[in-house]
Amino acid sequence: MNILILHRIPYARIDYHRGIDHSQHQVTYIGEQALIATLPQDLRCTAVVRPGKADSFAEVQAWLEQHPQHFDRVISLSEYELLAAARLRDTYAIPGASVSQVLLTRNKLLMKDAVAASGLRVPRYQALADFLQNLPALPWSGKTVVKPHSGASSVGVEIHASAMQAAQALKRRIADGTLLANAFEVEEFIEGSVRHFDGLIQDGALYEITASQYVGSCHGYMEHGQPLGSFQIEVTPNIRQWVEQALAAVQIRNGSFHLEAIMEGDEPVFLEVGNRVGGAEVVATFEMATGVHLPSQELRIHLGTEILSERAARSQERPFLGWFVYAGHCQQEATFHGLSGAEDFIQHCAVVQWNALRPGADLPRHVTYSAHEAPLSGIVKFANADQTQAWLEDLFSQVQLREASRLD
Repeated sequence: MNILILHRIPYARIDYHRGIDHSQHQVTYIGEQALIATLPQDLRCTAVVRPGKADSFAEVQAWLEQHPQHFDRVISLSEYELLAAARLRDTYAIPGASVSQVLLTRNKLLMKDAVAASGLRVPRYQALADFLQNLPALPWSGKTVVKPHSGASSVGVEIHASAMQAAQALKRRIADGTLLANAFEVEEFIEGSVRHFDGLIQDGALYEITASQYVGSCHGYMEHGQPLGSFQIEVTPNIRQWVEQALAAVQIRNGSFHLEAIMEGDEPVFLEVGNRVGGAEVVATFEMATGVHLPSQELRIHLGTEILSERAARSQERPFLGWFVYAGHCQQEATFHGLSGAEDFIQHCAVVQWNALRPGADLPRHVTYSAHEAPLSGIVKFANADQTQAWLEDLFSQVQLREASRLD
């Protein structure tokens, strides 16, 4: 099989060799130089560097015009190149998810339209232009969220105290040219804990799933540099059925998924979904809990090299894992000076991984959830979900990044 991979995620985060036999298939990786440099030197493959000055679809298409060949699969595991991969598949009649299917998991307006039509509850929402036009008759007036309709990682998300305040802020930004109106959507803010559901699906059948609840929020991490984590909880039959219905609504039939919902009491309110693996340590904790490496199994699904059947329910005595990550991009200082209050946590028997930058290292200036880039990240394991949650909450309340002015 001749396979083209749009290579945007560092190789070590995917370990493509675990899902693709490079001795059996012809594999071409195309990406910018910094990403191509992450390929193992002894990996049997073709590596192509693209300039990175235009969008990936245009640059890959230009390369294909210069080097005509047929590919049996085009694969991207990056949120930001799923649509480019779909456009290539549509253009060259290659099997896999089409542009129309991928748009349902990239455009939050289309996504919520489809989920609402399936009968599941979603926040009340409107395209930004409709929101401003319909403000006098808006069906909500309280806290309001503004977000890019095709964004990820909470980049560009704003939360306003009321719909009126959101409208005033949006009008100012449109007037001064700092906001592209047709790229945003607006929705009511739903109070409640946020959960994420991760797993694998093949030919529309759910293979494996975990459920987790956030401690902190992605928006707080992104905008304010607050620590973020999540802890695994039980997957109930009702939640499994809800996840299956949401995936069917947005036509996610193959590969990994990362689905988020706000819990208003016991009722999940659909937030968003991606046809990809979750960030931070979702892949690692999923594998520790289930024995399944999400990217590897997703690659096998895309290649059709393995037919999966639904897995038996796991023992209730399994451990409950949690992950945590501290932000560096919002810190006033550019240097990591160590941690305060961390001594008891580092030595805790529940710690599976503890990754901290060395004192004196540069703090990342970009948003990252990745271990070894963030100033602090890790994984813990407890016998039940309540213990995991309590440990993470204690960690976030007691452990902080040191400031240079407070060094001994």
